[in-house]
Amino acid sequence: MARNLISDVPGVRVGHAQDARLATGVTIILFDEPAVGSIDVRGGGPGTRETDLLDPQMSVQRIDAITLSGGSAFGLDAPSGVQAFLREQGRGYQVGTARVPIVPGAILFDLLNGADKDWGRYPPYRELAYTAAANAGEAFALGSVGAGTGATTVNLKGGIGSASAVTADGFTVGAVAATNAAGSVVVGDGPWFWAAPYEQDGEFGGLGFPSPIPPDALHPRTKGAFRVSTALIAVATDAQLTKSQVKRLAVMAQDGLSRAGYPVHTPLDGDVVFAAATGAKPLEEPTFAFMRLGAVAANVVARAVARGVYEATALPFPGALPSWRDKFR
Repeated sequence: MARNLISDVPGVRVGHAQDARLATGVTIILFDEPAVGSIDVRGGGPGTRETDLLDPQMSVQRIDAITLSGGSAFGLDAPSGVQAFLREQGRGYQVGTARVPIVPGAILFDLLNGADKDWGRYPPYRELAYTAAANAGEAFALGSVGAGTGATTVNLKGGIGSASAVTADGFTVGAVAATNAAGSVVVGDGPWFWAAPYEQDGEFGGLGFPSPIPPDALHPRTKGAFRVSTALIAVATDAQLTKSQVKRLAVMAQDGLSRAGYPVHTPLDGDVVFAAATGAKPLEEPTFAFMRLGAVAANVVARAVARGVYEATALPFPGALPSWRDKFR
């Protein structure tokens, strides 16, 4: 049965772990078998690890997991925790007698969300990531969990969202989004989501789109501090794709951010989209079926971004941004 989650793609599981005191966390996308992976980065302030190998010209074709983490550059420790978990399972790229789990990751900035960030000598992200990987399953929570725990937008609490769809050709595509955008995912100061035209079954309130758009909504608003943002996206499909096709899928899926937020791809954002293909179903028609897959992937990303904000809960700190539900329900 479809859950409207990225885990509707068979062989894909998601796990979260978070620290409430620190108001930060990690989200892991785990593949039961290595998946062909690539990436598209559009923001001016990304933080990533092991992403050069995702270029189609690089030798390694498949990845074991994807890590989305809070903590800014401190969160780049997170893939090490997933590697530790996978190594215990005997997973990884075979190099002679050794196995090296391939775990690219990206981070968002949540260091100024009002929480106590005094975590001691070492940041907690490696251990959080290990826990998230151990907890990974087909069912998982949305909102202020995992990498979305401390996430914010310019005017509302951010969070983890997910969505899925099946294309006309029978391929499943899903996305998980950690929404910590510099801009806004709602139209002006109202309750309407920019992603409303792509909404399915009232998944983020069913309020539709305002007509006309309030003039002030087209005035770009962003967070005041430099590099305190980013949207982190992972897209997965059961289609059998080459690494070059997965790269193009990530590029097309990135358009979903433009449908879900305003502004996007700014110097303040990372705006990273990972894409992965499990290869369960052959792509018999490589042009138009793939075009439809990428188009639907962009819609799914837009929905996942909106769901992350819709499902979020406010942080319990003085001056914390309200959640969408606090403000509009």
